[in-house]
Amino acid sequence: MRREAAAMSMSVEQPLWRALTAYRALTAVYAVAIAVVARDSYERPQAAFGYLAVLLVWTLATLPRLTGADRCTRPFLAVDVGLALAGILLTPLADGAGRHATDGPTLPSIWTAGAVLACALKGGWRWAAAASTLVGAANLVQRGEASRNTLHNVLLVWVAAIAIGYVVEVARASERTLARALEIQAATKERERLARDIHDGVLQVLAMVQRRGTAVGGEAAELGRLAGEQEAALRRLITRGPVPGPRPAAVPGTLSGDLGVPGDEVPEDLMALLGLHADARVTLSGPGTPVELAPHAARETAAAVGAALDNVRTHVGPGARAWVLVEDEPDQVLVSVRDEGPGIPEGRLAEAAEEGRLGVAQSIRGRLRDLGGTAELVSVPGQGTEVELTVPKDRGDGREAAATGRRDPARAGEGTQ
Repeated sequence: MRREAAAMSMSVEQPLWRALTAYRALTAVYAVAIAVVARDSYERPQAAFGYLAVLLVWTLATLPRLTGADRCTRPFLAVDVGLALAGILLTPLADGAGRHATDGPTLPSIWTAGAVLACALKGGWRWAAAASTLVGAANLVQRGEASRNTLHNVLLVWVAAIAIGYVVEVARASERTLARALEIQAATKERERLARDIHDGVLQVLAMVQRRGTAVGGEAAELGRLAGEQEAALRRLITRGPVPGPRPAAVPGTLSGDLGVPGDEVPEDLMALLGLHADARVTLSGPGTPVELAPHAARETAAAVGAALDNVRTHVGPGARAWVLVEDEPDQVLVSVRDEGPGIPEGRLAEAAEEGRLGVAQSIRGRLRDLGGTAELVSVPGQGTEVELTVPKDRGDGREAAATGRRDPARAGEGTQ
């Protein structure tokens, strides 16, 4: 996501505007240089050099206008094209029966193309077609005849301007589509994050109130029924409701080391975080040395393990045994959570997905997906369930998701429990 945000921070049009700015300045100097070299051939040099002085001053004074489409206004373009047309039509007056009659350059020379290209960048191919048609007509008028070279030059400018204008329109449409896609992606990730937080807290509390209230009976049963209704409504909201807007993007840090940790953060020991889950029913096994990950990655991995253990307590029983195994490999960390339950019946994950249950899809798989890792469930009826988590170390900050792991993540499915 960081590279995508950086790519969107600069429009694809900006290099074109910068190139046009340089083109106008260079061609204005070029037009003046041609006039100086051929000054003896002008019949009225005062008219030629007077026009070129105005052209040079106008070009230099209006360079800030070409920093973007917002500053390049319609009145500016109208004056710009008008100045190019005036120079073309003034050429016979200044040159007499000289070079213009033998297909020599006009007073503005190739500077004229800059005015046409500015129209193309501002308004697309339609504006480019209109401006290039006016310039072509002016060239034919000042030549007095449609010579081969004149027609060739007119057609070249016309086709080039329309092509560039069309490319600009396509680029703008692509930018809008990409921006919308990034907004949707950011909003979806935010909704998934909120769904995980809600599942880890609010939904589980409501479910517990429903179970306890039903067991106690009386007024507590009514409270449990209301809690169950609110749980169902909240599940529908976070799975099918409106997509919340994206959070402001955090300023990315400088990556250092092979753990993908921003330079101002210290790696966190995953074993220490998982040790909070260990008790008489949960056995934690792993290396005798710290298993270091970026703080965000370590906390999200520990939260995913906690969600898996919550599933064990909910679906197997509060006294069920579970085993957590941590393997520290050079490029990734592997965590497996195994229970002694009856396993997940076939089709149960799909059924849970339809009910909006997010234990696996968001609290486990969603967290690992955001870290660039994978989460897989291996369940054999009668032999329990094993959740296998793979966290890459080189992208452990969770800000650049790239699927890695021992298996194809597409096979992990999208079920929930």
